[in-house]
Amino acid sequence: MKSFDYNTIPKTLLTSDIVAMLTSIHEHKGKHGLFIEAHADVLTTLMEIAKIQSTGASNRIEGIHTTDKRLEELVRSKSIPRNRNEQEIAGYRDVLATIHESFNYIHPRPGIILQLHKQLYSFAQSSVGGSYKNADNFITEMDTDGNEKIRFQPIPAYLTSDAMERLCTMFIKAVEKNEHNALLLIPMFILDFLCIHPFNDGNGRMSRLLTLLLLYRAGYIVGKYISLEKLIENSKETYYEVLLDSSVGWHENENDYSPFVRYYLGILQKAYNEFEERVGYLSQRGISKPDRIKAVIDSKIGKITKSEILEVCPDISKVTVERTLAALVKERYVVKIGAGRSTAYAKADK
Repeated sequence: MKSFDYNTIPKTLLTSDIVAMLTSIHEHKGKHGLFIEAHADVLTTLMEIAKIQSTGASNRIEGIHTTDKRLEELVRSKSIPRNRNEQEIAGYRDVLATIHESFNYIHPRPGIILQLHKQLYSFAQSSVGGSYKNADNFITEMDTDGNEKIRFQPIPAYLTSDAMERLCTMFIKAVEKNEHNALLLIPMFILDFLCIHPFNDGNGRMSRLLTLLLLYRAGYIVGKYISLEKLIENSKETYYEVLLDSSVGWHENENDYSPFVRYYLGILQKAYNEFEERVGYLSQRGISKPDRIKAVIDSKIGKITKSEILEVCPDISKVTVERTLAALVKERYVVKIGAGRSTAYAKADK
């Protein structure tokens, strides 16, 4: 039987590189509080952008898509979903809002996780929401010849409820004991959750929502302002690689959590770096918007897209960015690369 050892295993994860990452994140966390106090007026904008990005990215990872316009309408105005994909996107939007608003009162217990899963499917016609899987499931992948093969076999359906009870109990005890860094325990919990794969559908999205919940409860709230789900989407191949690496031998209690832990710590580090960068740009509101756009381009090595500029400066309109880029191209300060959706810009070589 799988044991959830959150007492001795965290000690084995304290390698020099992981300790260095933990130290860096703790330093960022300290500065994060100061940024929030000094720039409270700009954080609402960052939070709204992060909600849209998180909802879109987490669903796209699972092959659930809609247009950018509809995504923004669904998240910003709570528009009524028009199809199955939008139903699942709207459900994610609502669970994310619940976690943002009430994370201090949401305990990671099986009953609560089932409630969150039910809310995830609150717009769907499917009856899977709020219930554990009723049949064994498998994590599969396609080989180079196009043949599907089993990558990992999760806990059988009949053992799921017991496994979730033990997982949550051991995690909560470890957190309350406060002997190990929460940033080691949280990715361990998420990996174990994914290896149990407790639901017929929605396991990946629930894992990312639970990641936010547990990080917020531990005091790491950068995911409110920078989308962790977007960062995971951008490194999706690595995510699946470390998930596979850390699940080998899981049933026999012989798996190595460190690849998955390193990956999640890296995502958190990048989120803090992006947060500080974006707050820095947003705080320069005394500078003209074209000059701020120019400063973003100056700080970028290589190419930059219009969407990347909008992410860094979410308070600047798309029209203003387009006009500024057109003017900079005309001045030969930047060169335009490509066309259509693949259009990018780079500083001219003078």
